[in-house]
Amino acid sequence: MLIDPKANKVRGVAKLTKKDARSSTGLFLLEGPQGLKEALVRPKLIVELFATEDAIERNPELFERAEAARIEVQLVSEPVLKALTDTTTPQGVVAVCEQLHSDLSDIIAAKPRLVALLANIRDPGNAGTVLRAADAAGADAVIFSSNSVDVYNPKVVRSTTGSIFHVPFAIGVPIEDAIEALKTAGLQVFAANGGGIEIPSLGDDVLAKPTVWVFGNEAWGFEQSTLDQVDQEVAVPIYGAAESLNLATAASICLYVSAFAQNRP
Repeated sequence: MLIDPKANKVRGVAKLTKKDARSSTGLFLLEGPQGLKEALVRPKLIVELFATEDAIERNPELFERAEAARIEVQLVSEPVLKALTDTTTPQGVVAVCEQLHSDLSDIIAAKPRLVALLANIRDPGNAGTVLRAADAAGADAVIFSSNSVDVYNPKVVRSTTGSIFHVPFAIGVPIEDAIEALKTAGLQVFAANGGGIEIPSLGDDVLAKPTVWVFGNEAWGFEQSTLDQVDQEVAVPIYGAAESLNLATAASICLYVSAFAQNRP
């Protein structure tokens, strides 16, 4: 059992909470039993697995699956587990995984019908929740622009609740390049923007077409150059007294209205 939070092994793994270490190693940290459950669908991505005795006792089937996949579980003390994470109350499980992003060209080659493009999204919770919503809505891909938050940031990974293993995603793509490539591939591009036409005005026939939804920065929205590229600015109507919607909430609505139209009988 690893019991010393200052051990070299612990310090080495803990460095993966920092972007530079993740970029140089091609690895990232996955926390919690739910994340591990989803990762075990692709067990070859798991490089190392750390857990406390209590976590193993509470999730026996999960660790039986890990053992069946020939993944060695390194037993650690609670202080060591806490040193490996950036959370106040860790859930007893930390895995080191290989990064799994795709190239934009591979995403386009798969002929996607529904794509989320995150343009300068900086909030980890929003980014992870949009990826999770895209997974739930059956989207084919998520693209993170060059200036968006690192998808392998532990807070983003936690917010995806395992969806990071389900949906193909690309990272570090210039917004203009992504839009141009997706339009060339035959997808219509909508910017989710409060000043646009309201979603119900589009109609199911339009929403059913292959679509990219672009979501802008939480604080200042879109750069004009992005709006100049899209086919249409589209707004989520607000029928109550709320001034606006949280970005992730609005993104979920946009992705789902497309999913409804694309999957109708």
